[in-house]
Amino acid sequence: MPQTPLGPIEIEVIRNALTAAAAEMDVTVWRTSRSTIVRELLDYSTAVFDAEGNNLAQSARIPSHLNSMSHFLREILDRYVDPASWGPDDVVISNDPYCGGQHLPDICAFKPVFHEGRRIAFVGTLCHHIDVGGLVAGSYAAKAIEIFQEGLRIPPLKLIENGRRNEGVWAMIRQNIRKPDLLLGDLQSQIASLEVGAAALRRLAARYGAEGMIEAGRRILDMSEQAMRAAISRMPDGTYEFTDWLDDDGIDLDKPIRLHVALTIRGDSISVDLSGCSPQVQGPTNATLASSNAAVMFAVMCACDEPFAANAGCYRPIGTIAPEGSVVNARAPAPVVHRIAVTHRLLNAMFGALHQAVPDRIPAAYYGNSYVCTFQTVAADERREVLVEIEIGGTGAHPRKDGVNALSAGMHNNSNIPIEMIEAQAPLTITRYELLPGSGGAGEHRGGLGLLREWRVDSPRCFFTANMDRFVHAPYGLAGGAPARVGKLVLTRDGAESPVPPKSDNLPLRQGDRIRLETSGGGGFGDPARRLPGAVARDQALGYVSRAAGA
Repeated sequence: MPQTPLGPIEIEVIRNALTAAAAEMDVTVWRTSRSTIVRELLDYSTAVFDAEGNNLAQSARIPSHLNSMSHFLREILDRYVDPASWGPDDVVISNDPYCGGQHLPDICAFKPVFHEGRRIAFVGTLCHHIDVGGLVAGSYAAKAIEIFQEGLRIPPLKLIENGRRNEGVWAMIRQNIRKPDLLLGDLQSQIASLEVGAAALRRLAARYGAEGMIEAGRRILDMSEQAMRAAISRMPDGTYEFTDWLDDDGIDLDKPIRLHVALTIRGDSISVDLSGCSPQVQGPTNATLASSNAAVMFAVMCACDEPFAANAGCYRPIGTIAPEGSVVNARAPAPVVHRIAVTHRLLNAMFGALHQAVPDRIPAAYYGNSYVCTFQTVAADERREVLVEIEIGGTGAHPRKDGVNALSAGMHNNSNIPIEMIEAQAPLTITRYELLPGSGGAGEHRGGLGLLREWRVDSPRCFFTANMDRFVHAPYGLAGGAPARVGKLVLTRDGAESPVPPKSDNLPLRQGDRIRLETSGGGGFGDPARRLPGAVARDQALGYVSRAAGA
């Protein structure tokens, strides 16, 4: 029995305490991690789960992680690690997309939490690591045709057992990656974060007891389910369809990839049929079901008219139909490293369908792509550094306001790596970093601007890899708004410019070469002729558009 009676106030206290625990885990990773992709770009997430693996509380981090970690943990519990063998001092890790994960750079770590011999919860961390081996530095190969080329696959296994490191696993990881000190440092940061979260939950359990914690978790999930069902019931019944496109998979360059959504609202539930999406492709622009479900859940939560606690209870009223062997539910051994492009574009398609149901809430398309690029610099003494960059663009205009310039939106929630940090750690110079005028779609409300970022190579040699999209199919406008501008990738060598394919592996660069990336803005909303003269004048004064464009 609970040590303290659980009324509504106690449930709310516990819910907020669980969220605070996830936030404390978040800060721990931030303060102790080693690589720029984790410490500066903030590509990681932390969460708390109930004893069955359902997401109870989460930090304010990456939607594509947070809405998939529960799927991963439940797959591990159901298929790979006997829950009875998982002790309080064990940590299980995996990065395998075909064991419930998303792509190989994302290593998930989970730890159970016990009180008086009873498992009451799990805590989990997920970090995008700087390199896990494979064809290219950064492990984001654009030309991979099977997952075995993408890096080291770690099945669900105990990295720590009974409080002792599994040294064989640590050695195996070290031997297969380009920057072992950074990865293993970030992995140790994850483990420290797990213990911080576990300690917070044990303190709660000392007050409320094991049964109280389990009951509270059950009621927290039920409350979010009820809130989600109430919000869905206020949306009009019907079936709403929308299609968006990815440019290609990096292999079949003349074959766009279809993301089609048929979304049916009926009462207090939603069914999302993805059967109209393209079959899985040769290249790495595929997604597992965990990835695609994350986009579906996030889209519906965004479309609701009231805020509520985000957890696994929100997922219960939403069903997803995604045939195995499709680009949104790939079958092994399909490569999946660029799964974020699929989920970004699936989210855009979801928003396009939801706009038909609740047009006053849904903005035009945001840039809908992670502009992932990596540099492996090679010094004269063969010393190598790896930089992974994930650039962003502009958000779509809203029915009531302009889009936001250069905002990390949609399925990720990254920061940028400061110029000073890059230049201090690698022989690279950022020669330009600025907003890109005219990149947002025109409309009564203007789409947000994309950005321009240019890197100069200062080492004798360098290998550049890009895995990007939105260079052919532009972010759409809504209600008469114009689409945004597509992206551009350019190499400048000896004063001459040449285009770089947005899906390129190990492009050799030399000292003095410059790579310039121009990203998409967001789509416009509403008829451009209805834009207020004052807003046009402000855009011109700020340099967001040319006078000709604003006329």
